Amino acid sequence: MKRIFDIIISILALLFLSPFVLITALLVRVKLGSPILFTQERPGLNGKSFRMMKFRTMIDAVDKNGEQLPDEQRLTPFGVLLRSTSLDELPGLLNVIKGDMSLVGPRPLLVEYLPLYSKEQAKRHNVRPGITGWAQVNGRNAISWEQKFKLDTWYVENQGLWLDIKILLLTVSKVLKSEGVSPTNEVIMPRFQGSTHLEDK
Repeated sequence: MKRIFDIIISILALLFLSPFVLITALLVRVKLGSPILFTQERPGLNGKSFRMMKFRTMIDAVDKNGEQLPDEQRLTPFGVLLRSTSLDELPGLLNVIKGDMSLVGPRPLLVEYLPLYSKEQAKRHNVRPGITGWAQVNGRNAISWEQKFKLDTWYVENQGLWLDIKILLLTVSKVLKSEGVSPTNEVIMPRFQGSTHLEDK
């Protein structure tokens, strides 16, 4: 049921939101350049990698030595707007239709984080990653990595269609209020450095 639900809602969302997708793509091209899409390898179900798609939110800025500037310096006000409204996530609906992702599930993080998870945290890969998730409607980027992973594993252990519908409705509310977009006193979420409690690793 979850997979059927994902496909139907994703197709309907793409059809309904197609004007926003086209306008956003045009604005990204004008304001940030090409390519319009940001793609990156991310771990999915059972840790298997796939190429996640998003609208790009950063410019290709480098320092005097030709080295890429830190993310917080490449993130433009327009990019912040895309993230706060979650418009950058719209291409992810194609990942859902392909079967790489679900509408609801733990967010797909970096491949390099895989060896840093404890056994409990690694449970987040027992389901398809999501465009939104339980952690996103309970703090998003304003909570710690430890809190995020606890919320992710709670979802894995309690997942169901009605919970997914609840999370999708809460996501709309959170996006409209722009809650939890950025961590406290930070422009972007700091990188995960590993759990401080590794007894179950």
